[in-house]
Amino acid sequence: MSYKTVLVHVDESIRSDFRARIAADIARDEGAHLIGTAVTGVSRFIYQDGNISSADPNLATHLQFLSERAARSVTGFTQRMQELDAPSYEGMVAHDEAGGGIGLLARYCDLVVVGQASRNEPSPSVLPDFAEYLVMHSGRPVLIVPYVEDFTSVARRPLVAWDASRESTRAVTDAIPLLKRAELVQVAIFNPNAASDAHGEQPGADIALFLSRHGVKVQVSVHKTSTDVGNALLSLAHDLDSDLIVMGGYGHSRFREMIMGGVTRTVMESMTVPILMSH
Repeated sequence: MSYKTVLVHVDESIRSDFRARIAADIARDEGAHLIGTAVTGVSRFIYQDGNISSADPNLATHLQFLSERAARSVTGFTQRMQELDAPSYEGMVAHDEAGGGIGLLARYCDLVVVGQASRNEPSPSVLPDFAEYLVMHSGRPVLIVPYVEDFTSVARRPLVAWDASRESTRAVTDAIPLLKRAELVQVAIFNPNAASDAHGEQPGADIALFLSRHGVKVQVSVHKTSTDVGNALLSLAHDLDSDLIVMGGYGHSRFREMIMGGVTRTVMESMTVPILMSH
């Protein structure tokens, strides 16, 4: 298993270039094609009339402005890839809002790389729940890059949050290309007695065996905590000097509002290292 197509969301935010570099490094390691995509931020359904300019000249002018802004982001991406001598890449503009545009393209990619929403730099074209929406609806693993901190590596020392659930299973499987390249993968299990049937007689033994058969170097640790598991996970990642957290994404949507599970919400709000999530 490997990633052959990596999709990264690019825009005019401060962290866009850093995010693109992380995606480029992964694509290079995997021998994958990299697609940098900017969005206009307007739903594609507004274009379906096909006669926008005559119906509302002001709207047509605004859409042109949004398209030009997205095109600048793509130009910046392609220039950065040239500087990095990326072997296989392309840039494109999606005439859509972020969730719909990137979510649709994601179905034809192996990995999606996006940024964590920043309170200090709200995006004019991306809703705050963009990353959560992709996790829940794209059907692909989503690598979320924090809006703070810089990293010298990603996925050299991953931490897997394992609870034996369907979502956790999906996340681990989707992350295998990254885990195989890691120096050591730490698998953390919190309060295993809460799901003893799923974990088996020896919590962590089965997932460790599964990963080892894929050539992953793995170490399992079991933790008991009476505090919030999300904060305990982030604290453990700090203690282990982890540079990636792999975990299932839990929640559901109510129309466009994302109702995320407690652990998922805590980690996505307070993350300081990249998070790979699948649902």
